[in-house]
Amino acid sequence: MLIVGGCHCGNMSFTLDWTPEPSEIPARACTCSFCTKHGGVWTSCPGGSLKVSVRDRTRVSKYAFGTKTAEFHICSACGIVPVVTSRIDGREYAVVSVNAFEGVDPALVRRAPITFEGESEDARLARRMRNWIGDVQWISG
Repeated sequence: MLIVGGCHCGNMSFTLDWTPEPSEIPARACTCSFCTKHGGVWTSCPGGSLKVSVRDRTRVSKYAFGTKTAEFHICSACGIVPVVTSRIDGREYAVVSVNAFEGVDPALVRRAPITFEGESEDARLARRMRNWIGDVQWISG
């Protein structure tokens, strides 16, 4: 399944090739203070591939907090956070916001709250390596 999404103004967009075809899309409504404040609900497909396009990199800011092991890519023009990345052992992993999806049947998305409170940094990175998208490509222009 090819999932398209992006920020509100179109500066950042993504295409997620979800392989194999999902019967449902698990969506994690993170309960950390940052995700709670902006409504972050994330998904990933470890076997899929992600292409992220950015028209104007000067209008993208990055935010990291806590362990600083993940970067939230924020469109500074419209304020949307469509992608979060984590660089682990030289490889980039990512999750995407289900709120940034375009044309995906909402009935396919299974939202559930999740907390990572108390998770060690090593456990967090290992979880991301297992569960996040490991095939990430950035395209400019």
